[in-house]
Parts: sequence; C-alpha cells; structure tokens
Amino acid sequence: MAEKVVIIGSGPAGWSAAIYASRANLQPLLYEGTVQPEMIPLGQLAFTTEVENYAGFPAGDIRAFVESAVAEDRHYNLPPVPKGHEQNGRPYYAVQGVELMELMKQQALNFGTRVIGDDIVDVDFSGRPLRVIPGDGPPVETHTVIVATGARANYLGLPSEEKFKNRGVSACAVCDGALPRFRNKPLAVVGGGDSAIEEANYLAAFAEKVYLVHRRDELRASKIMQQRALNNPKIELVWSHVVEEVLGNDQDGVTGLRLKSTKDETGRELPVVGMFASIGHTPNTAFLRGKLDMNDKGYIRWTAPFRTITSVEGVFAAGDVADDYYRQAITSAGTGCMAALDAERYLAAQGH
Repeated sequence: MAEKVVIIGSGPAGWSAAIYASRANLQPLLYEGTVQPEMIPLGQLAFTTEVENYAGFPAGDIRAFVESAVAEDRHYNLPPVPKGHEQNGRPYYAVQGVELMELMKQQALNFGTRVIGDDIVDVDFSGRPLRVIPGDGPPVETHTVIVATGARANYLGLPSEEKFKNRGVSACAVCDGALPRFRNKPLAVVGGGDSAIEEANYLAAFAEKVYLVHRRDELRASKIMQQRALNNPKIELVWSHVVEEVLGNDQDGVTGLRLKSTKDETGRELPVVGMFASIGHTPNTAFLRGKLDMNDKGYIRWTAPFRTITSVEGVFAAGDVADDYYRQAITSAGTGCMAALDAERYLAAQGH
C-alpha cells in the first residue's frame, strides 16, 4: 500500500512536519539522509554550536534535559558541553544545534514517525501514487511528499576555513553574531551582495569593527544597501581582496585572515576573531530538477500565498528549500508545521 506521507529531510522543517503528521495519524515515513561533505543528517544546525534565538530554549542546564529526553542509544551524537559555561557548578548555556535537532527527532519518534537513514536520489511525480526513489532500497509509493531538504551555505573552500568552522568561522551572522566570542571584537564579512551588507550591519551592533572583504572594487549590492555600509562608522570596506587563509589556533580559534590582492601580488593580514562567509546558499534540490517549479536560484516555488503547495499536486515544500530570504530554524519549523497541515487536508479531500 502507498504511504500517506513521505518526508524528505531531517532539519527543523522535516522534524516539525513529522511531529504534526504523526499526531494526525498519518504514519509519516521520513528519510533523514546520509553523511555528505556538504550536508549531514539533522541539517545545517548540526554544524552549529549554541542556538540562542530559538524560542523556548533560554540558557540553563540544557544537557540534563537533553539527556533525560533523548534515547540513550543516541547520546553518542550529543556534542560536548561548551567549556566555561557553568553556573553554580552546573552546565549553563543555550541549546546547541545538535541537541535541538535530537530533541525534535525524539519528539517525532515518540509519536510514531518511522525514520530511514537514506537519501532520496530521484522522484517520479508523473503519476499516482507519487514515487520517491532511495539511494539504497526499492522505490516507495506515497500519496503526498513533503520536501524539507534545506539549503547549504556556500563557503570559500579553504582547508583553514573548514578547520575553524564553529570556532570563529560562520555563514550566519543572525545565528552566531551575538555570541560572547564575537562581542566587542573585530570581525570580517566576506561578500559583496545585499546579504553581505545585511550581515555586516547586523554584526556592527555587537562588534568593535567589521571588515567587509570583497574581491572586486565595487559592490554588487543595491545602491541603498551600499549606502548603509558606507554610512556605518563601524564598517570598513576592504576592496579587491580575497581570503587566502584563515589564521588561528586550537585555543583561541580564529585570530585573523590572510588576504591577497586581486590586482597585484600584495597581501595583508586582518586581526579578527571571526569570519562570516556571505556568498550565498545552494538549495538541496538537484534531485528535483525538472520535477518541480523552482526560481532562478533553485529554490522550490510555493504556488499560493501562505501555503506550502508546489507545482505538483500532493507535493509540499518546507524550510530553507523554499526560503531564500529568512533561512532561520524557527521559520523552517513553522513551515514544516504548515506543510504537514496542508498534506493532512489534501489527503482528507482525496479520501485517503
């Protein structure tokens, strides 16, 4: 028999959809993916440390709660407790990305979600039921599909950048910029578009100084955004340079950037404690090309306002895979809820 709903993806959107679908007795089947160089199960939050802006998780003895809620056989996946984050002899910190995702996963499992650790590599939406094709296993027929495969941040591709991810290297100022390690310290943003300037302006509220490093001698951003950067006394434009190496050590994390001019062979070093890559995101939609309508960036289009419906009947999209603007865990979770409710109502209308 065909499944009622298959969910593809295991970030906040996927797990929220699973929680709502499970509680609606839809017996969802969720494919959480496998470890890939650019993305791993549990989504982008699995690459982050503290998540201070997810509602309902103020700083506290989070680890005690997580260990009591998450099944013991998955405790191996929990990250170390952040060093120096204690109060009255107990851990005291905001929930970490992996912890938050493991809590969501456990909540979905508690309500009966079935989870398969495999990727969906292809789909067939040409007939009914819909078909999804795993990388390791037979095709699965389903009446509805919720695509929640997310997007991945684009990085520079430097070995030194990879080494210092989560230790001063980030791709989300809104997520990480207010962390104590960055406050009142010099920071750098790499990029030249609207997003880069938005990140630089956001960071300027916390940082001592923000260097905006751009490979060209003019910004790609809109004129109004350029003016905001030029008018901010805390932002310094570093024209015609690229990052050659992220500098740092095991104790302090990032301590600086080695830059190289794009016009000659000269270079310079920037003394910063953080580097924020703002050179775009890539939605995880390669396996859906030609199957769903997408925008020019590859994000799935919603075909009705405030609905998660796509160009194919019975297929819904949630989270960053359909959001090239907000890209926050809490907005992803919200659209995951919406997608599950949309799927439930579609199934009821179809008599499934």
